[in-house]
Amino acid sequence: MSILIFVLGAALLVYTAEKLIAYLVGAAGALRISVFLLAIVFTGIEFDDVALGVVLNVEDLGGVALGTVFGTAISMTGIVLALAALIAPTRVDIPRRYIVLFALSPLAMLPFVLTPPLTATDGAVLMLLFVAFIAYVARNELRSQTPVFRNAEVLEKVGSGSGASSATDVPPFEVDVPFSKPLPWAGLGMALLALVGLIAAAALTSSGIEGILDDYSIPGTVFGATIATLVLALEDIMLTVEPHRRGASEIGIGNVIGSVVFGVTAKLGIILLTGHEVTVDDDVLAWHLPALVVMTGLGAYFISTGRLRRWHGVLLLALYVAYWVVCLTVLGEAPVGDD
Repeated sequence: MSILIFVLGAALLVYTAEKLIAYLVGAAGALRISVFLLAIVFTGIEFDDVALGVVLNVEDLGGVALGTVFGTAISMTGIVLALAALIAPTRVDIPRRYIVLFALSPLAMLPFVLTPPLTATDGAVLMLLFVAFIAYVARNELRSQTPVFRNAEVLEKVGSGSGASSATDVPPFEVDVPFSKPLPWAGLGMALLALVGLIAAAALTSSGIEGILDDYSIPGTVFGATIATLVLALEDIMLTVEPHRRGASEIGIGNVIGSVVFGVTAKLGIILLTGHEVTVDDDVLAWHLPALVVMTGLGAYFISTGRLRRWHGVLLLALYVAYWVVCLTVLGEAPVGDD
């Protein structure tokens, strides 16, 4: 029953998060700013992850919440970027300054995990780091007279199948992304309704997780970093792989970069500001953080080459599988019932 509750809650979590993003993006569609900046803000900010992390920590499941922070960030390269490279290897043109920030972002957590427990003060500092990141990207994108990333009009042409060579051999690109048409004020009301549903879904998912931890011998951090993360990654796969395949790689790469930076700064910060202090297990420094640093650095390197290749995806996916194996066999027990 606990597994069923978890699955139902997670499905509702992904669905409501997708709707919330769609309504917020639609309401902001009149803004004339770069697609990359909108992708970072509206797809990089993981509403479902935050809602679940907050509820978990409020219910004194801080280990699971911390596990989702690491697991989600690692899955962005190990699953999402890997699948994008496997399914649609293509050229990518991302400014080096953003790639460097992406590669270094996991190190932002290092001072805090070295001085546990994680407190609300740590959370406030992490939130400020994310605000600084957004301000830096916004400053660069808004001041750029020749935008590095294609603007909304160009992407609309990609969606209609005209005016873009990268979309020549693919069907029209139809997905709720930052170039959606502006919604009326009713859209904001729908966004609020989606937010209420998101919170309810997070509570339901948390209840299922608590039951699973009681029934099976899985450490909280390990469960959060693997099984819970895999479910939460479904939305990111959709928001990255599909735009990438349809020739709008700025959205997909923006989602990856934004999600990782947001996860290791603001997501953890919000969790700490709204819940209890979080204890840092030895496994975090010995395994989860080093794995995150390596996977993010490798993903950044592949992006910096200017072309995602299939072997990039194979390597990232293989490393992610190895991460899972170590988590479930070395750091914790496989989910097998007592009887």
